[in-house]
Amino acid sequence: MTSKTISNGILRAIGIILSIALVLYFLYKIQSVITYIAIAAVISLIGRPIVSFLENKLKFKNTLAVIFTMLVFFGVFAGIMALIIPLLVKQGENLSLINIEELQTNIENLYNEILTHFDLHQSDIRNSLKESNIASKIDFSILPDFLNSVVSGFGNFSIGLFSVLFITFFFLKDNKMFDNGVLTLIPEGKEERWKRSSNKIKDLLSRYFVGLICQISILFIIYTIGLLIIGIENAVLIAFLCALINLIPYLGPVIGAVLMVILTTTSNLGESFSEFILPKTLWVLVIVTFGQLIDNFISQPVIFSKSVKSHPLEIFLVILITGILFGIVGLIVAVPAYTALKVILKAFVTDNKIVKKLTKNL
Repeated sequence: MTSKTISNGILRAIGIILSIALVLYFLYKIQSVITYIAIAAVISLIGRPIVSFLENKLKFKNTLAVIFTMLVFFGVFAGIMALIIPLLVKQGENLSLINIEELQTNIENLYNEILTHFDLHQSDIRNSLKESNIASKIDFSILPDFLNSVVSGFGNFSIGLFSVLFITFFFLKDNKMFDNGVLTLIPEGKEERWKRSSNKIKDLLSRYFVGLICQISILFIIYTIGLLIIGIENAVLIAFLCALINLIPYLGPVIGAVLMVILTTTSNLGESFSEFILPKTLWVLVIVTFGQLIDNFISQPVIFSKSVKSHPLEIFLVILITGILFGIVGLIVAVPAYTALKVILKAFVTDNKIVKKLTKNL
């Protein structure tokens, strides 16, 4: 091996590394665009059955069917925003006018009532908590600024919304657009395999995302009815947020339960802990438990078995691994990404024993 060959190899390696770095930097700079495309792809998969129904059953033209589907999506989104924004604005106004000293006093009183109710006054726990003086160290003045910044952020949201709707329209109108782009990278003679795989992936993921909407809707109804029965203020908004967080596998229910308890408790600061706050909190936990029992034993088994056609243990391991590697994002995208990978492997790696075992139900 000559010095010229070695130098060419080094230069080629440096060029490859620089190219990869430039590509990663480019992807980093356009991450918002990638996010818009990903959201639009999910929405188009959800809307695909609606477009197919309108075209095949009601004989709509493709463009008219897509426009009607987009109007349905926009109507649902507008309804959700009409529900959430006024409540957020109201809470923002309330917090901007709130007496921070009074809020801190109420929380300290609640803290003392909890200690009294559970007889923790003589325990080491109370002494250590009292010495730490946590309540007095919390800067409650950040609450109004935080919520007001969230409300003001909706102004910038309009650009993203328009981008997602625009991309979704063309994904629904020309559902072969992505396939045609990928086909340019597929080796000759294997185009048909990719076409079959692509259609299979779209069908499975469409059923999966539609199933997730049904899952969230069921939890939302259960939470809303339960919170309204026990007289929680802003019950609809709290139920929607906690049901939506349930999209995060395994961690979502825990986060949702904690969020629901916090929101229902803080909305009643100043009330008696033993006579009002504790009973309300217990009823909230009952509502969350009931909703999760319905979700775990009815909703999720139907979604996973009918849509992605994977064993629950298989799904658990995939979610666990991707969660460790990629965090919250990995938890959310684990199931659809794994489903797409299984379909592609079945089409292109048909002789592998492991692939045959994993894809036997597809």
